[in-house]
Amino acid sequence: MRPRRGLDSSSVWAQRVRQLEQRLRTKEERIVVLETENAVLHLKLAETFPYILETVMNFSTSPVFFSLYQGLAGRCTSEVLQLYAAHGQQMKFQRSSAVTQLHVAIKRLKQDLKSLHSFALELSKDFQRQSKTCLYQVLAAVQGIQLQNEAMQMFQIKAFDLEQSLQEVTERYEKEKQKRKALHNSLIELRGNIRVHCRIRPLLPFDDAAGHSQDRQRSFSEKVAYAADDETILVKCSRPGHASVNKTFQFERVYNDLESQDAIFADVAPLLTSLLDGYNVCIMAYGQTGSGKTYTMLGPQLEGNLAFTTEEESELGIIPRATQEVFRLLSEKPPGSYWVEVSVVEVYNNEIFDLLAKDSCGKVFGIKRDVVTTREGKSDVPLLTHETVENASEFLHLVNKGLHLRVTHPTLVHAHSSRSHLVVTLTITTVVFGDNFGILWEDEQTSQRINKEASFTFTQKMRDNKSTSSSRASSPVQLEATEKMKQVKTRLQLVDLAGSECVGMSGVTGAALRETSFINRSLSALADVLGAIAEQRAHIPYRNSKLTHLLQDSVGGDAKLLVMLCISPGQKYLTESMQSLGFGTRARQVQRGQVKKKNFPVPSKGK
Repeated sequence: MRPRRGLDSSSVWAQRVRQLEQRLRTKEERIVVLETENAVLHLKLAETFPYILETVMNFSTSPVFFSLYQGLAGRCTSEVLQLYAAHGQQMKFQRSSAVTQLHVAIKRLKQDLKSLHSFALELSKDFQRQSKTCLYQVLAAVQGIQLQNEAMQMFQIKAFDLEQSLQEVTERYEKEKQKRKALHNSLIELRGNIRVHCRIRPLLPFDDAAGHSQDRQRSFSEKVAYAADDETILVKCSRPGHASVNKTFQFERVYNDLESQDAIFADVAPLLTSLLDGYNVCIMAYGQTGSGKTYTMLGPQLEGNLAFTTEEESELGIIPRATQEVFRLLSEKPPGSYWVEVSVVEVYNNEIFDLLAKDSCGKVFGIKRDVVTTREGKSDVPLLTHETVENASEFLHLVNKGLHLRVTHPTLVHAHSSRSHLVVTLTITTVVFGDNFGILWEDEQTSQRINKEASFTFTQKMRDNKSTSSSRASSPVQLEATEKMKQVKTRLQLVDLAGSECVGMSGVTGAALRETSFINRSLSALADVLGAIAEQRAHIPYRNSKLTHLLQDSVGGDAKLLVMLCISPGQKYLTESMQSLGFGTRARQVQRGQVKKKNFPVPSKGK
């Protein structure tokens, strides 16, 4: 900044020099003007003096006036000479005064020029010194930048190497994670453990506690449940006057509040492949009321309109997606070698209702059914309606009919609270030709044709048996084909449990209070069954509730069971969320033994 000040001073001194030079030029011009005026006066005096002499001489010729004019002329001449002398002295004095002033001004200008010159020299030296300093600084900065560029290049190379190493480690981690997951699934298969996934729904507007103070509302709407990673959930437990305690829960999969329905179904889809491989599968949604179970299982449902639409396929739940996937997998099988049936029941107030049953006019309405235990120890619902479907649209149409009959009731927690447990069962019956279990079909078209003929013969025979009379007996070829057929049934159960409720929070009364009592008791009975299986007790209390009796084969039998825990993240529902997480933890501890596979015939080479 100092060179800049020097430059400002030099401009001031230059302006000062210009002013002095202008004043000097003004003085010189004034001297020239005065000298000019003096010369003009001398000329006028020179011109006037001969005229005066001539006049005097003329008057001197007159004798009368000679003496008078002679005296007068002498006086005038002497006065003119005095005036001329005085004027000369005055002009001389003026010239000497102007010259003196001019000399003084010149002397002052010389001093100013000398000081200005010395200042210019000093300024030049200072400028040179500062220029050298700035040059050194620039060179040092350039060297520093070069060093920084070299260091940056080295850092970039190291960062690139680290990124590659990180990518390799990440790939290895993902591979090891997949291997671990596969081994974990194999361990679950061998032990017969129940798979438990946990989904945290986002905070919703009705989570605010209406009627309380703002601090109370803020406390209730505070988020306390988080997904620490894809296998761990973290819950902040706090009580007034006590320090906050963090509790963690481990599950096979944890979904945060931002994960979509696609991510949920991606982990469910492999179970559907097991369904076609001969295993029974059950997917069950568990959690408190308003935690998102029905949304997870079915998807969004508008009030008064439960129809499934394809406009928002990304929002569809597990039931419609699973149905589409099952029929997609079945389309790869030979046509006519299978058929699909569906049943829809609800457990309401510890009673089972068939939601696909029809009256004499063909109108669908819920009919009470009962659940029994067969000789083989399996649960069964006699007279339960099973409708045959050929594609996902027909399946969803029947489910939609059943949903219209499902009991719902608004509470303070949820405007469309389900008051019953919904169980949708999809049964796949695969028909195989019994006499050819040990034959390897070399011609795929022949295999498909025989299976199709066998399926048609079996279906026709079943229709004939259901009818009261038959117009003609089956041919020997049909009877022989029927005797050589075998059918294998696998079952997919999709369960949307009613949510557990805190009466003080839901604000239910009357009939709704009675429904809440039955819901909580049935869920407690389910927890008791899981506890008895985990402790390997001799007696499992399936018959303590119609719900556990109905789900006996799925919970304690030979089905691959997936429990989808749904919890609310707010402080308001902390007690219910902890109860649900405890249920999921107990469910993971259940070891039922290796799940049995249905006996599909395995082709072997002919002799």
